[in-house]
Amino acid sequence: MSFKLIRYCGMILALLVVVEGFSQTPRREELEKRRLELQQEIRRINDLRTSNLQRQRSVLSEVEELDRQIRSTENLIRVTNQQANLLTREIAANEKKIASLEEELEKLKEDYGKMIQKSYRSKSQQSRIMFLLSSESFLQAYKRLQYMKQYANYRKQQGDDIKARTEELERLNVNLEEQRKQKDRLIVENRETRRKLERAKADQQGLIATIRSKESQYAAELRQKQQEIDAVDNEIERIIAEAIAKTNRESGSTSRSTFELTPAAKALAADFQSNKGKLPWPVKTGVVSMRFGEQRHPVLRHLTINSNGVRIDTDEGGKARAIFGGVVSEVQAVKGAGKAVMVRHGDFISIYNNLQDISVRRGDEVSIGEELGTIATNKSSGKTTLHFLLYKNTQKLNPEQWIYRM
Repeated sequence: MSFKLIRYCGMILALLVVVEGFSQTPRREELEKRRLELQQEIRRINDLRTSNLQRQRSVLSEVEELDRQIRSTENLIRVTNQQANLLTREIAANEKKIASLEEELEKLKEDYGKMIQKSYRSKSQQSRIMFLLSSESFLQAYKRLQYMKQYANYRKQQGDDIKARTEELERLNVNLEEQRKQKDRLIVENRETRRKLERAKADQQGLIATIRSKESQYAAELRQKQQEIDAVDNEIERIIAEAIAKTNRESGSTSRSTFELTPAAKALAADFQSNKGKLPWPVKTGVVSMRFGEQRHPVLRHLTINSNGVRIDTDEGGKARAIFGGVVSEVQAVKGAGKAVMVRHGDFISIYNNLQDISVRRGDEVSIGEELGTIATNKSSGKTTLHFLLYKNTQKLNPEQWIYRM
C-alpha cells in the first residue's frame, strides 16, 4: 500500500514541476517585453508626427514617417499573435496536465480512505494498550510502540500531502483562468491595432497619390536630400581623418589611417568591442528616422537614400549621451548640420552630430550616459534629430549592430 502511495505522490510532484516550469517560460516574458517596446515605439512615432504635423511641409517626410509607423504596427501585430498562439498552447497543455493531476489525486484519496478504514477496523479489534501488553519482551514492545508512532506520522503526512496537492490544483486552475483572460485581452488589442493599421495605410495611400502626381518634383527633392546627406557624411570623414593624423602627431606616430594605440587604449577598444549589441542609445528616448546604408524610398522605389549613420528623432531639447566611456577627440561645426562631438573609445569613434549647445571640450574624459550637448531642432519642420555615426578608425560601422535593439 505504501509503495503505491509513494509512487502516486512522485508522479504528482513531477507533473506539478512540469506545469509550473511550462507556465513560466522565458519566451512569454520576452514576447511581452517586445510587445511593450513596440507599443512605446508606435506612441513615440505618433507623438512626433502629431507635434510636427503643423510645421511639416514635406509630403515625402510625412509618407516616410507613416511608413515607419506602419512597419512598427505590423511588427506589433505579429508579436501579439505570437503571444496569443503561445498562450493557446500553454492553456491546452495545462488543461491536459490538470486533468491528469485530478485523476492521480483522486486515486491518492481513494487509497488513503482505504488505509483509514483498515486502521479503524484494526483499532476496534484490538486496542493499542493490548497490542503493547501482548508483547513477548520489552524490546518487542518498544518496536511496536515505534511502529505505532511511525504509522500515525505516516497517516498525518498523507493527509497533509492531499491538502497541499488540493491547494496546488486550485492555484493551477486560477492561473489557467488568468491565461484565458490574458489571451482574450490580446485578441481585443490586436483587433484595435489592425483598425489603426488600416487607417494609417489609408492615409499613406492618399499621400502616395499626391507624390505620384508630381513624381519628378519629389524625385528632385529626394536627390537634393541625398546631396545634403553626402556633404555632411564627407565632412565627417574628413574630420575623422584629420583627428587621426593630429592625435598620432601628438603621440609621435606617422600613421595617418589608424590611431596609434597605447596599452590603455587597446584595452578600452577591446572592452568596447565586447559590448557590441549591448550599448545604450545615444538619446534618452527616440525613434530611428533614417537607418544605416542604402534604403529604397517607400513610394519612389527606383530612388534610394544612403547614409553612413543613423538619424534619431527625439523630443525638443533632447540631449546627446555618450554610448560608452572614452575621450572627446573633436568638437567641430559641420556645415549644414550643426556641431559634432566625437568620442574616442580606443580606435572606435562615436559621433554625435546636429548639436546646438555643447557641454564638453576636446580632451575631456566622458563616462557612459554622460550628456554631450543639446540636439538642434529644425525650425521649419519642428524635428529634433540626432545624426549618430560609428567608426573604427576610418571604417564606417552600422550603429544598429552595436546599439541594443536599435
